[in-house]
Amino acid sequence: MSDTDIFVESLGSRVRAMNSLWKQAISDLTLDQVNHHERDGVLPIAFSFSHFIQAQDQSVSMFFLKRPTIWLSGGWAEKIGVAVDALGREETVEEMQQQRFGDLDAWKAYQEQVLARTDETLSTVTVDLLTEVVIPQLPPNMQNIFCGIVVGPGKPIRKLEVLECFVYQHGLRHMGEVEHGRALVGLGGMTS
Repeated sequence: MSDTDIFVESLGSRVRAMNSLWKQAISDLTLDQVNHHERDGVLPIAFSFSHFIQAQDQSVSMFFLKRPTIWLSGGWAEKIGVAVDALGREETVEEMQQQRFGDLDAWKAYQEQVLARTDETLSTVTVDLLTEVVIPQLPPNMQNIFCGIVVGPGKPIRKLEVLECFVYQHGLRHMGEVEHGRALVGLGGMTS
């Protein structure tokens, strides 16, 4: 196995492992727990799920499959009954701390579809595919995101950065929020 094959396999394994944490994290949450709002300035668990899983949906659907997101094509905002139908990238903490789910089973169905689409897509990834540029450079309002720090100003975003930054590293960051939120509602974390 070549070094590039090892890298592609490792990246896929990391994304799949991270997504298994997202499945585990939602499995024992109740609607009250996922919607719990500790206090002003603190985002509920529903925000972390909504923000990251929709971001993963966008990243895979748009950049890899060139298809509409599962969120939009399936009318999931209405099915789930989200309080705020926004990703949360441009919105304020004050706005996004209002995020709530109305139907947790609907959320789980949406999340499962997103993670399955990602898994399916990962099986098609090659080194050549990862080198494809999808954004010549991040717009000014995205220069301060983690991926902007990774690639540096004025540099392109390849499919590699989409998976590494927008999906994997982004997902781990928000999983930390979820694990902390789970502790606040009396549940444990997913890993030791």
